[in-house]
Amino acid sequence: MTLFADPSVCVNTDLYSELIQYGFRRSGTHVYRPRCPMCDACIPIRIPVDNFATSRSQRRVWKRNQDLSITAVAAEYNDEHFQLYRHYMSTRHAGGGMDTPEPEKYSEFLINPYIDARFYEFRLNRQLLAVAAVDMLNDGISAVYTFFDPAESARSLGGMAILWQIEEARRLNIPYVYLGYGITECQKMAYKDQYRTFEVFQEGHWQIYEK
Repeated sequence: MTLFADPSVCVNTDLYSELIQYGFRRSGTHVYRPRCPMCDACIPIRIPVDNFATSRSQRRVWKRNQDLSITAVAAEYNDEHFQLYRHYMSTRHAGGGMDTPEPEKYSEFLINPYIDARFYEFRLNRQLLAVAAVDMLNDGISAVYTFFDPAESARSLGGMAILWQIEEARRLNIPYVYLGYGITECQKMAYKDQYRTFEVFQEGHWQIYEK
């Protein structure tokens, strides 16, 4: 079961900054929160950037990607982005129902004109290797989605995108990076457990994850 914010209300940056405090996330222009009876497997996660310390493996990821340039561009449809997204989905999520996306579905998933959304390009010279879609909120950066060239998996570009967002939040003096939902039984979400120390939204408030 999913709880949606009223679709007749325009959820702008200020309102979304409040809703994310209560575990909401967005997909395109839809703002939602899982609300399943007798189940709390989907747990909102955020990183307090002042408390985050990189691990040895994360420092290696950071060093490995220092040859990349990272540039903010408009959060709008771009065919170069879409072709990379389509290649990523067909390789990393084959058979999952999202592996043959169309431009309209891609736009519906990532683009929201009412929020301060940005796409960050990660390039090696002119070659596009990854795109991180993020929302710039009042108290943090919300990681919407990152997709990358599967041929560059040795770079750990998904992890690099999170590490870069943490550093960008520090540079901008904003306290949090929101990572979305951690799902206990989903192996593809297990990577979020690597970003210690993080907080989870449980029992109506944010608290340090202790396990």
